[in-house]
Amino acid sequence: MDGDSVRFLETWYLEQCDDDWEHSYGIEIGTLDNPGWRLRVDVRETDLEGLEADWVKVDRSGDDWVHHHADGRVFEAFGGPQNLVDLFDSFRLFATATQRAVD
Repeated sequence: MDGDSVRFLETWYLEQCDDDWEHSYGIEIGTLDNPGWRLRVDVRETDLEGLEADWVKVDRSGDDWVHHHADGRVFEAFGGPQNLVDLFDSFRLFATATQRAVD
């Protein structure tokens, strides 16, 4: 793990913090009972607000999978028990692909 996507998420989060946004919105990382991971990133009141992404589902095995989407308000990703970094990667790809499209 090189940490690039983790650092990207940290930097993105810090850039949103303006003494207001972080009181209403944020990032949640949790676990699933199947087992697995869940990542939820509020994109409201950010440059990513309003941008949607259809579900992407990558199923390699029962324990190796990643599903993610964005509804314009929230980016959500779910994955297997060893796919946490993949969830961060998914957000990074969503945010940077969106950024390129806006530029």
